[in-house]
Amino acid sequence: MGLCGMLGLLLYAVCGAAGEHHKLRFFTTAMTDPGPGLPWFVSVGYVDGEIFAHYDSTTRRVVPRTEWIKAPGAVDPEYWERNTQIVQRNEQIDRENLVTAARRYNQSGGSLTRQQMYGCDILEDGTTRGYDQVAYNGRDFIAFDKDTMTFTAAVPEAVPTKRAWEEGGVPERRKHYLEETCVQWLRRYVEHGKEEVGRTEQPEVRVWGKEGDGILTLSCRAHGFYPRPIAVSWVKDGAVLGQDTHSGGIVPNSDGTYHTWVTIDALPGDADKYQCRVEHASLPQPGLYSWERPQSYVLPIVVGVVVALVAIMAGIGFIIYRRHAGKNEKGYNMAPSQDGGSSSSCTGSNPSI
Repeated sequence: MGLCGMLGLLLYAVCGAAGEHHKLRFFTTAMTDPGPGLPWFVSVGYVDGEIFAHYDSTTRRVVPRTEWIKAPGAVDPEYWERNTQIVQRNEQIDRENLVTAARRYNQSGGSLTRQQMYGCDILEDGTTRGYDQVAYNGRDFIAFDKDTMTFTAAVPEAVPTKRAWEEGGVPERRKHYLEETCVQWLRRYVEHGKEEVGRTEQPEVRVWGKEGDGILTLSCRAHGFYPRPIAVSWVKDGAVLGQDTHSGGIVPNSDGTYHTWVTIDALPGDADKYQCRVEHASLPQPGLYSWERPQSYVLPIVVGVVVALVAIMAGIGFIIYRRHAGKNEKGYNMAPSQDGGSSSSCTGSNPSI
């Protein structure tokens, strides 16, 4: 499948497609070099793309991340302690897995990352599916097929793992978890969180522009949407732009909804060529939004044209007036110049060449 395939599967697992089915996913990430101040091990759980539980190697506790999971009856009283102990064991196992992987990949230094995704789906027709996949440094390592009860090694380094797991009874335990335990908990989560998990809120989209130093910065803001997954992009002449845009990320609001924004720099004369494209589960189809220049942009242009026309008309009137001013009108004559020549001029006459 490769890196792109793995990332695509992970994105689909989190976001999914609107209204298709219910999904329960757990993602774990273990790193040998996470960076200063960052946990080396993280585990998160999602129901239909929304995070509901979180654990990391710093706090070492599984904690709720959504309101419905905290409601009475959503989980049993021992739920958080039981799952904390389970993930703590997984943390220790992954520490050992990183050491083993470094030896298999003949890697004595640098950063090594192990990722695992597992979970289950309940489809619209009531059938279920299960997933369990492992990757190292963004590349597929091993995956479980619960129908054939076998593991598929994606690289030679995974062959010893495949052999050890299949001979050690791991397929039976994984199949039971994916088909029984996982599905039962997913049904319970959906039942208790159905108002939250199943609801959708359409984003309120606003597009505006700000011009300075010959550059027009267009900004597209989507506010008040739910669930969290959303795709906001800029389109120019029908082509989606990616590298030249800047995003503010997806940020939660106090009411449980989310907001995000994406900007792009453009030439002022090209403003009409750009559109903001928004894809969200609450929208039947992607929405396209354009920037409408405010009245303050149009008024100076109109006023400028009017002032120019008035100036031109005044100039023409003045010329006509001067042409008629030298003629005898009602017995009034222009006073002769002091030198007896032509009528004097306020600017004086230029000498002949």
